[in-house]
Amino acid sequence: MIKYSKQDFGDDFDWGVTISSYQVEGAHDLHGRGMSIWDKFSHQGKRIEDGSDGTIACDFYHRYEEDIDIVKSLNLKNFRFSLAWPRILPNGTGAVNQAGIDFYNKVIDYCLAKGVTPWLTLYHWDLPQVLEDKGGWTNRMIVNCFKEYADVCSRAFGDRVKNWIVINEPFTYTALGYLFGYYAPGKFGINNYIPAVHHSTLCQAEGARVIRRNVPDANIGTSVGCSHVSPASDAPRHVAAAKRIDVMFNRIHIEPLLGMDYPIRDLPALERIEKYIQPYDPELIKFDFDFIGVQNYYSLVAYDVPLVPYIGALIKPFHKLNRPLTANGWEVYPEGIYKILKQFGEYPIKKLMVTENGAAFYDKVQNGKVHDKKRVEFLQKYIGQVLRAKNEGVNIGGYFVWSLMDNFEWKAGFKSRFGIVHTDFKTQRRIIKDSGRWIREFLEE
Repeated sequence: MIKYSKQDFGDDFDWGVTISSYQVEGAHDLHGRGMSIWDKFSHQGKRIEDGSDGTIACDFYHRYEEDIDIVKSLNLKNFRFSLAWPRILPNGTGAVNQAGIDFYNKVIDYCLAKGVTPWLTLYHWDLPQVLEDKGGWTNRMIVNCFKEYADVCSRAFGDRVKNWIVINEPFTYTALGYLFGYYAPGKFGINNYIPAVHHSTLCQAEGARVIRRNVPDANIGTSVGCSHVSPASDAPRHVAAAKRIDVMFNRIHIEPLLGMDYPIRDLPALERIEKYIQPYDPELIKFDFDFIGVQNYYSLVAYDVPLVPYIGALIKPFHKLNRPLTANGWEVYPEGIYKILKQFGEYPIKKLMVTENGAAFYDKVQNGKVHDKKRVEFLQKYIGQVLRAKNEGVNIGGYFVWSLMDNFEWKAGFKSRFGIVHTDFKTQRRIIKDSGRWIREFLEE
């Protein structure tokens, strides 16, 4: 039994749900869409655990009306989805694909017709492959390309869309995509990672400025993936290791935007970024965002290991005995989201939004229903910790569940199910899980 209600969050608190383009749309080669880095990456050998890809995914491209109807039925008034850069600018820049613009116009208009507020994310990791062929996020040319993309999108949709998220979780695609090679585009090495970080930081601010120019009354934010980090013990070397991990996971992508510069002192390997900073960049990377999106899934424990390149530390899931784990092996630690919200609440940020939070579990369809008790309990406990932080003075303006439906979950393919709606990837049948039903009841007017 939960001890809070929707009313405890206030009438102006935004409740929503999130999806992303490559994970749900499908229609990978229809109507002029270009190739993305995930199209190429997912077809390279055994990159994806179950051998799947986003070629069809959830077929949102053809089923968006059904899915938006589900959002409406769950009493969720805000629907966050991303725009596919290759669908709008197949060559990354230049000629606009009108069919792509038309598709997103239909999605936006249907949302509005149903009384659902659209929240657009410009970039959720599906970079046009033609830009990656030129270096992608490691090449400074990406900044002008991204500004052009932001200009096209904000001009096309800004008359109806007022809520914008510039970039989704730069840590994930820079670290996992350009440092470790685990995600698309599959590059390795710090000499790829460092420029990708700086160019992503520039694009967050420059993209926001473009939106502000074209949509003066827009509510503009950007989102960062973040995790509460604890040292393995109180030993100074582990405490120092935790600080370095905190820089990489939490601080590097937010502090420069706030005019605080890169936290090089706490992670000396970042000194390499200085060669990519041009004289005017310290001003260009600052922007007065209306909100920052916080995205939290797990907490971490850090160990000092001097032989580990660059960061000199190892990280492990923050496991304690007798705590449940998700299907990904992540510990269910609700206080982790409270702690990271409190940490980000110390920054000079106008407002925080929880733009992603959720969990994957081993769901089963039984007699046409999905009884995902663990996800219900997860959401109840994590939302309770969001309220705790809010009641302690952290300015939190909303909570978005990841994800509306089971989808293509990147490296894990279709094995990792985060949805509050079950997707049968063969028939594309949707089934609202018990977690979705709980949200519907919780948000009942």
